[in-house]
Amino acid sequence: MVAYAVTKKRNRLHMKVRGDSYARDKKDNNVQMEDLDELPSFSLNKLIKATDNFDINKKIGEGGFGPVYKCVMEDGQEVAIKRLSETSKQGLDEFKNEVICIAKLQHRNLVKLIGYCMHGNEMILIYEYMANKSLDTILFDETKSLMLDWPRRLNIIHGIARGILYLHQDSRLQIIHRDLKAGNILLDGDMNPKISDFGLARKFVGSDTAAMTRKVVGTYGYISPEYAVHGRFSVKSDVFSFGVLVLEILSGKKNKGFYHKDHNDNLLGHAWRLYKEGRTNEFMDASLHGSAHAMSLKC
Repeated sequence: MVAYAVTKKRNRLHMKVRGDSYARDKKDNNVQMEDLDELPSFSLNKLIKATDNFDINKKIGEGGFGPVYKCVMEDGQEVAIKRLSETSKQGLDEFKNEVICIAKLQHRNLVKLIGYCMHGNEMILIYEYMANKSLDTILFDETKSLMLDWPRRLNIIHGIARGILYLHQDSRLQIIHRDLKAGNILLDGDMNPKISDFGLARKFVGSDTAAMTRKVVGTYGYISPEYAVHGRFSVKSDVFSFGVLVLEILSGKKNKGFYHKDHNDNLLGHAWRLYKEGRTNEFMDASLHGSAHAMSLKC
């Protein structure tokens, strides 16, 4: 009955493109349920108790998977609980992918998955709590972004780069994340970045680190051209997304929906235009202008 409900949900949701994200590639399912044994399983009753029955007052955000709640477990540990919503276009494949990928990976710049819960139609992930939430909630807020001076932004860039290098080269598995974006970079209390949301990740073995797909997944504005047009993805796809992230961190502006009164370029085109004209300092977030000298030295 549970398998039927999950299959029905996936069949209903996987075909359409919604919001900023592409639909999930239904055929990309190379994980096994028994692999979930590597992480602790939490009872639904325990999570209901910790969240006061998923009280809206404990809700701290919502992503493509579903709502996220902050709560304190019986042992006093603060956690973030991510619950699959009825309207999510993600499902069992993404849930298993997230659990298996993170369970096998350990790095200070990857978010720590504490456990999971599967009960009937409920699919829930339990993470370490990140005090400053996701990068996009600070970076693209005119007031909050003032907390991100140049040293902190540089630290965030370096941390993301270390996490990507680990995924691509140094981990037990070779992982292509496929959805690197500001919303999937979480910040701890000291503004250290951690890559999250591995639901769309793809693992590789040996030298086979490129593939083709008929269904492109990811988020508009961060997807590489060869992936968006031809469905061809590799570690270079993540590198492209990282490049977009760097430009957003430097400018404090989103690539998607970027507007400039003098031309119709996106953020990437705007950066290239300023570079060719020798006006790269104009690309920086206004709050960083006082750090221009330090920035030139550090880069």
